[in-house]
Amino acid sequence: MLSRYRPVVASESAVQLTMLLQRLSLCAGFPLSPRTQRTTIFPRLAKALTQVSLARANSNSFAHRGELRKAKRIVVKLGSAVVTRGDECGLALGRLASVVEQVAMLQNQGREMMIVTSGAVAFGKQRLRHEILLSQSVRQALHSGQNQLKDMSVPVLEARACAAAGQSGLMALYEAMFAQYSTCTAQVLVTNLDFHDDQKRRNLNSTLQELLRMNIVPIINTNDAVVPPPEPNSDLQGVISIKDNDSLAARLAVEMKADLLIALSDVEGLYDSPPGTDDAKLIDIFYPGDQLSITYGTKSRVGIGGMEAKVKAALWALQGGTSVVIANGTHPKVTGHVITDIVEGKKVGTFFSEVKPAGPTVEQQTEMARNSGRTLAALHPDQRGEIICHLADLLVEKKEEILAANKMDMDLAVNAGQLSPALLNRLSLSPAKLNSLAIGLRQIAVASQDSVGRVLRRTRVAHNLELEQITVPIGVLLVIFEARPDCLPQVSALAIASGNALLAKGGKEAANTNRILHELTQEALDIHWVKEAVQLVSTREEVEDLCRLDEMIDLIIPRGSSQLVRNIQSAAKGIPVLGHSEGICHVYIDSEAAIDKVIKIVRDSKCDYPAACNAMETLLVHRDILRTPLFDQIIDMLRTEQVKIHAGPRFASYLTFSPSEVKSLRTEYGDLECCVEVVDTMQEAIDHIHRYGSSHTDVIVTENEDTAERFLQQLDSACVFWNASSRFADGYRFGLGAEVGISTARIHARGPVGLEGLLTTKWVLRGDGHTAADFSEQGTMKYLHENLPVTQPQPRQIAAQSED
Repeated sequence: MLSRYRPVVASESAVQLTMLLQRLSLCAGFPLSPRTQRTTIFPRLAKALTQVSLARANSNSFAHRGELRKAKRIVVKLGSAVVTRGDECGLALGRLASVVEQVAMLQNQGREMMIVTSGAVAFGKQRLRHEILLSQSVRQALHSGQNQLKDMSVPVLEARACAAAGQSGLMALYEAMFAQYSTCTAQVLVTNLDFHDDQKRRNLNSTLQELLRMNIVPIINTNDAVVPPPEPNSDLQGVISIKDNDSLAARLAVEMKADLLIALSDVEGLYDSPPGTDDAKLIDIFYPGDQLSITYGTKSRVGIGGMEAKVKAALWALQGGTSVVIANGTHPKVTGHVITDIVEGKKVGTFFSEVKPAGPTVEQQTEMARNSGRTLAALHPDQRGEIICHLADLLVEKKEEILAANKMDMDLAVNAGQLSPALLNRLSLSPAKLNSLAIGLRQIAVASQDSVGRVLRRTRVAHNLELEQITVPIGVLLVIFEARPDCLPQVSALAIASGNALLAKGGKEAANTNRILHELTQEALDIHWVKEAVQLVSTREEVEDLCRLDEMIDLIIPRGSSQLVRNIQSAAKGIPVLGHSEGICHVYIDSEAAIDKVIKIVRDSKCDYPAACNAMETLLVHRDILRTPLFDQIIDMLRTEQVKIHAGPRFASYLTFSPSEVKSLRTEYGDLECCVEVVDTMQEAIDHIHRYGSSHTDVIVTENEDTAERFLQQLDSACVFWNASSRFADGYRFGLGAEVGISTARIHARGPVGLEGLLTTKWVLRGDGHTAADFSEQGTMKYLHENLPVTQPQPRQIAAQSED
């Protein structure tokens, strides 16, 4: 009965399900109780609506990876190299088990899964080899009358015989594996004739449709026991011939109107030249027509298809409306989640798409940035300074255009109602903010004069052999920031000053503002023909996918929420991440603190910009201050500023009627809220900060210099202040011009990271025909290792070539 109403569900909103329930009640001839509606009918209707929402509105393939989440009907093709062991005799049970687990999980999500599998020949070969060896050993034992066996050779086994012997065992294995997930399977064997004969094709389609309707996973393979060898060039007009499991999977996917075909092989995907050769690059997205630029390598160790056959099958399926991804199903680190990653839209393997993006891919952007960045690093410091100063001028000259774009973003954000007041404050730009940005950029321009190429150390290793350690850019920076467009010109200026290429990924909330700021940045860069050194990633790239570009990106700098930073730190396995996940900053009020300083510092630390990472989140108060006029003034000031107070456990124990008790002492509020806690001593305050803080910025307010110095020395945070607001933890306020972020790491850079934190070093050795053998026992030279005075060389001005 429910099937009668599925078209209605598909066309009406979920809000109208109540009306459908009433109609169902009339059709049933008796009223449905509210309980029945709630527990039985409504969930079924909701499931039907969910299934319909997974389906595409038309037969076109998906244009972007992110749309693969909508795929409802999915064909998974398992190549011979995925299913079989390295010796080609038997199955790779571990890989097969992980594939089964992923397919079963997707099936249980309401998707319709089909598997096109190889492996019958390998399974049968293992089985027949065993039988032949056993038979030979028995005959030999009977013939010789003794148990000692001679060397036995196994004859070459015919593939069709192996397939006949292996089909039943392969299917029994699939059945047993899927049974662990309460999923039923069914075997379907096909040949080329099943697709060329109209009646057989309709029968096959009907069978598969019925299996899918019953929530059964069809396991499909060519009937290799009877199939004839493929004929060369046997493709019909517009129809792909079934020569191998690649063509079978493509034909089946189109025939069944599948949304997605996942072809798993033993390579990462499609390369522009044979994998393993120099300069071979994995193709992220492949478009029809690109096959002419591809050089194919040899086939895999098993199977009959090869990459050329996979590409041909994939393009045919794509033309038929099915999206295709070719990926590696054998890599031990990714096999356990490769299928689910693809369905989630992650950048895995090669995605086939009919829609070319308007601009370059992120890989192409990174390559352009790296090449232009090397030219940028070779410029004279004055030239890099000119670029930054020109950008500062543009921020002031074009402020009306910038603010107009920012107003568009603000209006969209307010109407969407998804951003908190704190994030809206970060998103907003003003003339004052732009002027402040311009001042900071000019400071960076001055600081850039002696940044790149600065000599840090000189050593005379031996006569006429001198060694220098000099500063150099890190390479390509990826800066990911949320709703804070002012970050773009700041990090751009720092990247330019340090000679680094920059890949900037801004939040979609600031898309209009980021676009105009990036245009102004490239306009400034273009005065010395290095326009491509700063790239704005505006494609659909997920942050996690960007973090996988470990061969192209040298450092990731996240600017945003603690959750964003944690996600990036988790995703960036092979790329260093500079930043902090939380800004849990403390202000400790000592027993010898001055009243006027306490009120000013606490107010500024908490109320000046509550959303900042350097805002106070916990106020630690010495026990002797409780029930004193000073403490009353602190509380009155916080209430006047509308700061919500959460009482720490000890503070709550002193009060009869306390504010709401804090849920966790390790909380970054990011708003007009803070925790108040009591400690007995300065050392207890230090211990509290070490236990619950984030090593960001912490403050002591006291008139006792000895107490203050012990606090400054013993506290292990990136920034430690005495009688000063925590809000001073900022690159601009430190005189760095600007910062790319604040790091709580223990190596490379710590605290506000400005120009210096974006540099690394290299060693330059100048000799005169020296060899290591010259310094051996039989050699004629001796090491001197003399420290030499550090003198800065005059930078050479290198004229950049125009792009014309």
